[in-house]
Amino acid sequence: MDESVVEPAIPAVTSGAFELDDDFGGLACSQGLMTICGFGSLLSKTSALTTFPSLQNFRTGLLRGWRRVFTHQCDIFYARGIARPETGEVSSLSVEEHPGSEIVVSLFEVGSDPASIAAFIEREHEFRWVGVLAVVCARWDDAQYRRRRCPPDEWQRRYGRHGVQQIWTDNVVPCRVYLRHCVLAAQRLGPEAHASFLDGTVLSDRATTIREHLAANPGIMHELPPSSLIGRYSG
Repeated sequence: MDESVVEPAIPAVTSGAFELDDDFGGLACSQGLMTICGFGSLLSKTSALTTFPSLQNFRTGLLRGWRRVFTHQCDIFYARGIARPETGEVSSLSVEEHPGSEIVVSLFEVGSDPASIAAFIEREHEFRWVGVLAVVCARWDDAQYRRRRCPPDEWQRRYGRHGVQQIWTDNVVPCRVYLRHCVLAAQRLGPEAHASFLDGTVLSDRATTIREHLAANPGIMHELPPSSLIGRYSG
């Protein structure tokens, strides 16, 4: 069993991850549950409950050997009207393997039944899914995403209609509403999670931390989401 996700108080051991198929085979425990690792919006239990209303044992954990990075566009930001393509503020969050890094995450259990898996796939459609004891949404690339999960008609429905030609890229910055939501969610998890998010998350340049980005753009944390999204994007 991989031990790269553990409770913060327990020493972590970094070990190999394995790529998951879309059926998430082999993850379920004897009770039919699987563990999800949240590092962005899923740091918020309120947000997690919108997709997994029967989740269990929401808690913090530590993921070693990975870092958070804002490096891809997300179709739902366009659909909800919170992407700002004119300024490049369109990016959602993923994680990528990075030896020596560690981040505080949320962990929780959900059913491994087809309905729960389908809900997860719809929420996290563009990601490469990796098993590190829990399911974690890792950075991918457009070629693999188009080949394995997003054929031309699906691409047009999700991205093409918004004029998006590439989603996994290194020339985007965080969607403002989403970033504020993630920061608030991390803050509510506690000081360790908050500091981890600010200092253990980088922009697509792999150099600028979220703490630095917010210092340069302080208005982000004072900018409320649209009224229709207050409940969903408020940490």
